[in-house]
Amino acid sequence: MPTISYQLYSSRNWDADETFAMLAEAGYKEVEGVGPHYEDLPKTKARLERFGMTMPTGHFAPDFIEQEPEKVIEIAKTLGMTGIIAPYIPPEERPTTMVGWTDFATRLAKMSKPIVAAGLDFAWHNHEFEFVPIDDQFPQDLIAAASPDIKFELDLAWVQVAGQDPVAWLQKYSGRIIAAHVKDLAPEGDCLDEGGWADVGHGVMDWNVIKPALDAAGVTRYVVEHDNPSDHTRMATRSLASVQAF
Repeated sequence: MPTISYQLYSSRNWDADETFAMLAEAGYKEVEGVGPHYEDLPKTKARLERFGMTMPTGHFAPDFIEQEPEKVIEIAKTLGMTGIIAPYIPPEERPTTMVGWTDFATRLAKMSKPIVAAGLDFAWHNHEFEFVPIDDQFPQDLIAAASPDIKFELDLAWVQVAGQDPVAWLQKYSGRIIAAHVKDLAPEGDCLDEGGWADVGHGVMDWNVIKPALDAAGVTRYVVEHDNPSDHTRMATRSLASVQAF
């Protein structure tokens, strides 16, 4: 049975104690960490214990992983993480050539080494830009080819935003996906105040097809996310109900 986590980035605009209390009441047992929650480790650890939650995975900026791997590992082990996930590179830093993407993939492979040596998983979390082909190759494939130590947290909605089939990419990297971001896209023109995202199960993603592909790919952790909810309580509760109904 897959576990269900909640990406705390979704609630970045709300107070942390309020967020954890809301998630506990909704029924979440896991959360996925992001930067602000690493600033005061004793407080975050106490918050996890108080609300009966774990934080098995966390997002860390690539530069942070690259420059301070010992600190990243310390944070992960203090909070009980088993997976370190590099989540994003800003537009001004994104490669635009095959050579550039190959060099970036090599960087990821190198930064994964101390993480894996510490007994932790290292994964890359995609957006849409990794699925824009350059010289007939996808940057996502270049990242995968750089090292077998690079695993993935596949963000299914961003794959669909890129015009790709989430099922095909689940099949392609079956056995190499440590978690999937389950999030949803609103019908075109809807939810514009929320960036066009929808609560899971209330958008256009075809979960009846995606769920069997998740199972076949061996994905055992589903991470609920919404990039810009206007009401995080509504989003968290409705999304959890949808994922449980899968």
